Amino acid sequence: MSVASPTLSLMNLDGSDEGPWQPSIGELSRPLLTTVFVVLDLETSGGSPHIGAGITEIGAIKILGGKVIGEFESLVNPGTSIPSYITDLTGISDAMIQGSPSIENLLPSFLEFLGPASENILVAHNANFDLGFLKAAASQHNYRWPRYKVFDTVRLARSVLSKDDVIDCKLSTLSQYFQTQTSPNHRALDDARATVDVLHGIFERFGSIDITTVEDVEAFTQRLKRPRASG
Repeated sequence: MSVASPTLSLMNLDGSDEGPWQPSIGELSRPLLTTVFVVLDLETSGGSPHIGAGITEIGAIKILGGKVIGEFESLVNPGTSIPSYITDLTGISDAMIQGSPSIENLLPSFLEFLGPASENILVAHNANFDLGFLKAAASQHNYRWPRYKVFDTVRLARSVLSKDDVIDCKLSTLSQYFQTQTSPNHRALDDARATVDVLHGIFERFGSIDITTVEDVEAFTQRLKRPRASG
């Protein structure tokens, strides 16, 4: 994957330039290259766990220094029928999830894969959606959800891409822009793989302005006043 990395500076909503980014300096900084990121994606039977929707598939990829060091993939039996419009979108049907583990049974191994919250950072596209389902499932089945630091690739993309680069920050749009090896297709592992490539493309842009640590990324993205493009 090769994407041009122009000199970047934070753009105001009116398109004016705030000036060059100055990275932070601190003894406790965590370099992006030596931090483990777990990029995850879910497929679900609906839009919210609070209206009875459940998780139907989990895909997650663990990366370190730009390389994949582990993958997790499983269909999940949500305990209810999958609506036909969800099957049309994802291809996941009631027949496919028969014999698959429930989220209650899958949570221990998935939490083990995610690793320690003190070390690993979770990444997702529209992270509130995925984390909302996972936290609801953990609460329902009496598992404590660790206090992970989370990077949302929608927010990260908005911090470095202008409206001249992309018309929106949907995963499909960013996948085309960063020329990801896997195209998103509403299946969990493939979408996670596409998100990995998007994350690496964003990190390349961060590197061009000397944003090299977790703390630099957080400080840079927090300067945004509000989202620019829909996710």
